[in-house]
Amino acid sequence: VQLQAFGGGLVQAGGSLRLSCEASGLTFSNYNMGWFRQAPGKEREFVAVISWTGISRSYADSVKGRFTISRDNAKNTVYLQLNSLKPEDTAVYYCAAHNAPGIRKDRNEYDYWGQGTLVTVSS
Repeated sequence: VQLQAFGGGLVQAGGSLRLSCEASGLTFSNYNMGWFRQAPGKEREFVAVISWTGISRSYADSVKGRFTISRDNAKNTVYLQLNSLKPEDTAVYYCAAHNAPGIRKDRNEYDYWGQGTLVTVSS
């Protein structure tokens, strides 16, 4: 199984980025997909999750209203649109997959992880 995340970069505060995560080696439409992030010196934290159907979504309070998670099962890809970025959004962003019932926010419940993509927001 491979999850490849890309789309990170350097952006000014208030700017936008779109992260993508391409999955291979698994039946993508059977998996709920999540995004997590890890800032320097901090633990990896939940950002957003989307169900395998794309119907159910959940966000961390810190990103609600600014970030949007979506997926395209035909392309085996999950996206994270990041708008109104703040310096505190600076982190390595990881995509992950789980197929337990219901959408999950606990990183320990995820089966597969991507390698991460760095987002840096300058003030």
